[in-house]
Amino acid sequence: MAIYDEVRSFIEAPEPAHFEPLALKVFRHQFDAVAAYREFCLSRGGRPGEVLSLDEVPALSTAAFKYAELGDSVTPAEPGEARVFMTSGTTAGRDERGRHRVPRLDIYRASALSHVRRMLFPDGARTRMLSLHPTAERMPESSLGQMISWMIEEFGAGDALCVAERQGVEIGAALEFLRAAERRGEPVCLIGTTAAFGALFDELRTRRVRLFLARGSRLMDTGGAKGQSRPLRPGQVVEHAQGLLGLDPALGINEYGMTEMCSQLYDATPFNSRRDDPPDTRRKLGPGWLGVAVVDPASLNRVADGQPGLLRFFDLANVGSVSAILTGDLGVMEGGAVRVLGRAEDGEARGCALGIEQFAARES
Repeated sequence: MAIYDEVRSFIEAPEPAHFEPLALKVFRHQFDAVAAYREFCLSRGGRPGEVLSLDEVPALSTAAFKYAELGDSVTPAEPGEARVFMTSGTTAGRDERGRHRVPRLDIYRASALSHVRRMLFPDGARTRMLSLHPTAERMPESSLGQMISWMIEEFGAGDALCVAERQGVEIGAALEFLRAAERRGEPVCLIGTTAAFGALFDELRTRRVRLFLARGSRLMDTGGAKGQSRPLRPGQVVEHAQGLLGLDPALGINEYGMTEMCSQLYDATPFNSRRDDPPDTRRKLGPGWLGVAVVDPASLNRVADGQPGLLRFFDLANVGSVSAILTGDLGVMEGGAVRVLGRAEDGEARGCALGIEQFAARES
């Protein structure tokens, strides 16, 4: 069975005991198939024959996706299957958008929908869908846009509405949609960035409007506060959704994801788990095919539960690129779940910087 099919089968039926053996097999495949990653591993003494555990797999900084081609160059993609997703942002006037080539879109779809079903739709509901972020049709290079389009297909009921374009969000159209759903007593699923929800809440306050959405309505906050004069914390999004939309706080779910990974983590609440953390200190759960570790920023060694450090992931769904990912985000592992603390300061992200210097040198 090809490595891609093995990963797809694992996503469909995860077996914890088989995760590390499959992860090491994926690492060996990526060492052979991704030239830039192989060069990085060799510079870190990470030859497959010498890597005997998941903690020993060299983790690549997400920033490296800005500097190198990190897709599988060995296994041919099925016609029409491969996609390249782009990160956002420029730095110092220079385009520094990361590129994530995904040769098997079905694996990304299986990963995204399986875990969002567990965390946002554990009740099996189908709802009206309102997207405050562009869908794949409007922003094909966005991995989030692609996921939203899949969510509308899989979990939507009735007409869905996307009120976002590249240029911004039509808040007036969103309010009309929500008012109509309120009148009909139809549950709604709202999906958007933190900034988009901030704009929606500001408009509701300006108009002195409070809505009471039907029971079972839910919200997925994807993060991203860029453009807000007063950025909202995830817990504040939940509080405002309760006060202005009548949403049950347990159904306000913050997502943690990134273009460089095909898997995501979501808030654990009484709606989708046995946890009952307050909104501002919620822990996040990943799927069974995503290995999560917290590491010391300097040594990159795993730290004990309860100790802060950089978040490191091994994402089996990234089988077609690089699975071992080191982020610039700080977090804490607590009882099998992750509490995200925010971005590391430059000094704290030393380990992250060590992982990209050779890629930056490629372009100098």
